[in-house]
Amino acid sequence: MRDDHRWLRRLTVLCAGLLLLLLGAVAPASAHAALRESDPADAAVLRAAPRYVTLTFTESVGLLTDSLRVYDPRNHRVRTGEAGHAPGRSDTARVPLPSRLGTGTYTVAWRVVSADSHPVSGALTFSVGKRTATTTSVLPDRTENPATTSLYNIARYLAYLAVALLLGTAAFVAYCRPAGRSHLRTPVLAAWGTLSASTIALFLLRAPYEEGTSPARAFTLSALTRTATTRPGELLLARLALLLLAAACALFPRGRRRRIPRRAALAAAAILSVALSLTWAASEHASAGLQVPLAITSATLHLLAMAAWLGGLTALLLTLRRTSADPAALPARTVSRFSRLAFVSVTVLVVTGVYQSWRGLGSWQALTDTVYGRLLLAKLVAVAVLLAAASRSRRWTARLASLPQAPRRDRVPEPAGGPPLPPAPEPPASPHPLPERLRRSVLAEVAVGVLVLVLTTFLTSTLPGRAAAEAADSTTPATGIPTASVTTIPFDVGTPGGHGKVQITLDPGRVGTNSVQAVVYGPDGGLSSVPELRIALTLPAQQVGPLDTRVTDRGGYWAADSFDLPIPGTWTMKVTVRVSEVDQVTVAKSVRVVR
Repeated sequence: MRDDHRWLRRLTVLCAGLLLLLLGAVAPASAHAALRESDPADAAVLRAAPRYVTLTFTESVGLLTDSLRVYDPRNHRVRTGEAGHAPGRSDTARVPLPSRLGTGTYTVAWRVVSADSHPVSGALTFSVGKRTATTTSVLPDRTENPATTSLYNIARYLAYLAVALLLGTAAFVAYCRPAGRSHLRTPVLAAWGTLSASTIALFLLRAPYEEGTSPARAFTLSALTRTATTRPGELLLARLALLLLAAACALFPRGRRRRIPRRAALAAAAILSVALSLTWAASEHASAGLQVPLAITSATLHLLAMAAWLGGLTALLLTLRRTSADPAALPARTVSRFSRLAFVSVTVLVVTGVYQSWRGLGSWQALTDTVYGRLLLAKLVAVAVLLAAASRSRRWTARLASLPQAPRRDRVPEPAGGPPLPPAPEPPASPHPLPERLRRSVLAEVAVGVLVLVLTTFLTSTLPGRAAAEAADSTTPATGIPTASVTTIPFDVGTPGGHGKVQITLDPGRVGTNSVQAVVYGPDGGLSSVPELRIALTLPAQQVGPLDTRVTDRGGYWAADSFDLPIPGTWTMKVTVRVSEVDQVTVAKSVRVVR
């Protein structure tokens, strides 16, 4: 049995190490704020230079020192005014531009912090007079720093695991009342230390995580000062203060603690647990979007129920291991009470989970069409497996609770005037299969529970389906990166030199108002001037069209500033190219238009 325990410990350490490496290496997920619209619009061609670049997001955002940068057609940074919020609009950021901007395409790169504490970044372009090609890629220095992101993610995952073990073990001791508690002291201390260390790490890494800079930036005075004045930093400091308060209460002299009524002590512990959980709820999904007060309450209850179930499972597993040789040594009330605690926790998890899923998804379609929805499906599958394991554990718990308890051994009286009688021999302890089966079932629950925690952590750093849908419905992509539809169609009129290709750009290539630009290339691959070009779109499945784009010659390219696509689907784009007074050809190609 001892060799089995040693093998299990080694396997646990190995799995934990691999899990941390996996989580640290994973790419950063999308944040929760999404770009709803911009002025100028992405890829717009303007006759005159704008006074401001204005970005509107799906929720309120915080600005960094260098949140908005503008680059000219040669990728030199443009000197702009200081970025700030639009008057009375916490979800809108803008930056003033110089009075004179030259002709060409400008790039705007942005990086802000969403209301739920996650940084989000992107880029868009606009052109003054006409479009030109940019010389280099956009802002390589504004991407995520891999080391900072990995360290920050690992600290977040460790914090979730630690708070589950800490609060769950405390709930197990307070409600289930195991006969001995010394075996739970080590995991509680480990959970408290891990949570404190991860909280300090999150506070130090907060500024470089927001800015996408090196971890060395964490120890600068300006970074620490800025973090301490932001809402995420204040919540992390509050979490650390609550942990120190809990440690002070635990170190209170035992004699004085006994004078405190049990109900008062339990009430104080409950308040401390709720306050600790609020430091997560007030900085994650629930802190922005719909029904914020109700969402924060739901998220707090969800975290407490998760901790009571999964952390309590770990405490029960350690208790079963301690009493595995003698099933009667485990009081029936301990397993029965935990069974009731787990049932209540699961009920709370289901109710709050359904609400949070509705709030985050917004539609059934988002369940399969968004990363958030697919992660939620994976979590639901894991929770279903967890419930199946829990149902099996409840059966073993009921059988174990029905076993007879260890009888009290009364003291054998000594005969008067004679030597004491030898103690009666104790019957040899025979291992019972029930505790071992229950222990294995609980171990399976703990393993699946860790997976659920990992998926939960991924969900807290992924763009919710509702926000993704809002961004997709706007005229600007959620990522801020141009997603125009570009179609290239070859043509050949059958005469010498009468072949080439037409490149047509639909921007943004979705339902609604689009701009159309077309460029004709000749047989040598260079730009070619043609006397006439017509572009029309038809949707055969809905018997819509043909819709004429009415492109006009703009001197080197053909364009239409406004063309409406009414519904999504696979459209047929027909292009008629006339290369001379008598030679022309009509070619076609399918184009996918999304909502």
